[in-house]
Amino acid sequence: MTIQRSIEGAVAILTIDRPNRRNALSEGAVQALRRHLLEIEADASLRATVITGSPPGFCAGSDLKELSAMDLAGMCVHEADTGAFCRSISQLRKPVIAAVEGFALGGGFVLAAACDVIVSGASCRWHLPEVQIGWIPPWGLELLVARVGPVAARRLSWGAEPMDGTEAHRIGLADYLADDGQALERALALARRLAELPDVAVASVKSYFAPHAGRDGETGDVIANRMFAENCEHPVAISTLKKFGVRT
Repeated sequence: MTIQRSIEGAVAILTIDRPNRRNALSEGAVQALRRHLLEIEADASLRATVITGSPPGFCAGSDLKELSAMDLAGMCVHEADTGAFCRSISQLRKPVIAAVEGFALGGGFVLAAACDVIVSGASCRWHLPEVQIGWIPPWGLELLVARVGPVAARRLSWGAEPMDGTEAHRIGLADYLADDGQALERALALARRLAELPDVAVASVKSYFAPHAGRDGETGDVIANRMFAENCEHPVAISTLKKFGVRT
């Protein structure tokens, strides 16, 4: 199983469990996350969700080995589907909290940004490496704009340098900062507090702010996906993909 689900009281914990692939977002992992979140949404006994990753870190983004086995059209469809899934998190009625340790890279970075609240370990490595390997981040850029503003989002998207959890918290990307190894416990404590509040009111607050959490996200993802396709035809991107396998 790529996603492990456990329950603590009224809180569901979803753990991305692909340590051999650094918890990368394969098609199966994305589909499993979507399925689990919909099941949690339909379960009246559950009031909040925490998403985390098994060691060594939260999520390394798209599975480049899997992508390299696809043709360009297949890659674009996969990235568009992942983007649509992440946009859907804001439409759920129940709060979703990301507990981030170790690293949040590429799509893993943006998956965390899609959650309602981020708790980051102090030394966690946050980085968008897509430009370095040849393409624009293909989805979720409006989620970054909503969290840190357009100027900082542009700087982060270039990915010239990684940052740690302390810096992510300072610029407003992460909502809470935890000591290393304590992000999950901090996230669970917050989830329990939210779960104790009147669920209708919690859902109303989330619904009110949903349009602001990635305004024009769908349009932005379409544009970024088109640019991603163009970028993938250039030598740096082709070289990156060849390192992981031969595209068919």
